[in-house]
Amino acid sequence: MIGLAQLYALTGLVFGGWAIATLLDRQHAARLRGFGFWGLISLEFLAGDGFTDFENGVILLAIVALALAGAPGKGTPATSSDADRAASLAAHGNRLFLPALIVPGVALAGTFIFPRLGQLVDPRQVTLVSLGLGAIIAVATLLIWLRPPARAAVHEGRRLAEGVGWAMILPQMLASLGLVFALAGVGDIVGALAPLAIPDGNRLAAVLAFTGGMAIFTLVMGNAFAAFPVLMGGIGLPVLVQGMGGDPVVVGAVGMLAGFCGTLLSPMAANFNIVPAALLNLPDRYAVIRAQWPTAALLWLFNTALIWGAAFR
Repeated sequence: MIGLAQLYALTGLVFGGWAIATLLDRQHAARLRGFGFWGLISLEFLAGDGFTDFENGVILLAIVALALAGAPGKGTPATSSDADRAASLAAHGNRLFLPALIVPGVALAGTFIFPRLGQLVDPRQVTLVSLGLGAIIAVATLLIWLRPPARAAVHEGRRLAEGVGWAMILPQMLASLGLVFALAGVGDIVGALAPLAIPDGNRLAAVLAFTGGMAIFTLVMGNAFAAFPVLMGGIGLPVLVQGMGGDPVVVGAVGMLAGFCGTLLSPMAANFNIVPAALLNLPDRYAVIRAQWPTAALLWLFNTALIWGAAFR
């Protein structure tokens, strides 16, 4: 049965490829640090389940230390030049975006098809496995279509990863932080304080407290994955679901979307809001946030109304 283990192994091989390519790049100013950074992440994906919590924690601290020391840095991957990319764009035009559409297309199709194929794919991980399959098919399509060297996938991936830097693993870090907060009882504290701010039986006030808390906590932490276990455990489940009979699917799914409205406003979400400005050489590092805030506000209002109107029957 195909599940997270195979997907993590594939991801580990990708990071491992970047680690080896970095080590072999003699012109990379932070070659050893970059190798250690990508290599330790690869090790976690390939063998993390075999380590103790303490050992995984030490590896995590080592990754953070390498990031603080400047890893992964930027090297000179053997990729196409700006002139080559411009020529490819002139030759193929917007068709170059088609492989990118393969990824969500396969993810959507696989989500509906794989459950009908028996035990081929773990039913709990159908969407993630389909997403990984979509990435494989997209890369294979590009290799067959454009006929670059086989190593181009590794070098181009490394070039983009170095452009984003350590921020590309920030969502996983923040998701782990959210779990730590939940285990530390922050959700219980939120749950104890919530009744003080919510009038007894007032559904709208409870929904506003939940979606507002998701957005604000996400804005501070930079990722809704960190906010979700705290707010869902403190308000979503005890107040909206158990106390008022709300649909847990609607409350959970739409509540997460309300949290992502905070992501659109947060400089802590560096991989979404700060890195793109840097890659595009924008003079204002907060230009993405300034452009997104009206959309974030409207989406937050819509998600709040959606929970209020659809979660309670």
